[in-house]
Amino acid sequence: MRVVIARCSVDYQGALEAHLPLATRLLMVKADGSVLVHSDGGSYKPLNWMAPPCSMAEVEPDDLEREEGVGSVWLVRHGKRDDTLRIRLHEVLSDSSHELGIDPGLVKDGVEAQLQALLAEHIGTLGEGFALLRREYMTAIGPVDILCRDATGTTVAVEIKRRGDIDGVEQLTRYLELLNRDPHLAPVQGVFAAQVIRPQARVLATDRGIRCVTLDYEALRGLDDAGARLF
Repeated sequence: MRVVIARCSVDYQGALEAHLPLATRLLMVKADGSVLVHSDGGSYKPLNWMAPPCSMAEVEPDDLEREEGVGSVWLVRHGKRDDTLRIRLHEVLSDSSHELGIDPGLVKDGVEAQLQALLAEHIGTLGEGFALLRREYMTAIGPVDILCRDATGTTVAVEIKRRGDIDGVEQLTRYLELLNRDPHLAPVQGVFAAQVIRPQARVLATDRGIRCVTLDYEALRGLDDAGARLF
């Protein structure tokens, strides 16, 4: 991972246009190719970013940028869309690189681990004809909760959460981008499964072609017969 603190301005062009005026910010370039722009606030969420597949090149500033005091420019392009991120560095305060190695992934709490085991046992909950391939399918960026196939033979990656937030959708998106590079698995579809899925997470998942499934913990355990309910 490359970590840079710099006085910079940022312009994003794609489905919409966004501009970040000159300020001191944290820039992160991850091993998967993603580039993130952070401020000293806003918790975990970057001000702007480019998710993989993408490429980054450090280019010379144009004449106008030089007159404005720009020393170098990061030009980030998305690999599948026309989205670009142009980061103009006026002053670099710190620039360091660190080898983090393979992350073991998030350790599930008790409920999430039980949900994973129950869903693997009752994989038909996802739909008729689904077949389990493997639990905890390991990738270079962590384990996919469940890997299975649907009735058509398409590979499906399932991310399981107790509470489904945007972070979980982003995590599954990274898995899908990596798995779809494997010709033995591609094309890989995604399912985001949770007991509760927040509206923002559902909107993001739908926009990315990821199906959302709400899990009934008691029904999976066989303690609640949904067909016998009056309401």
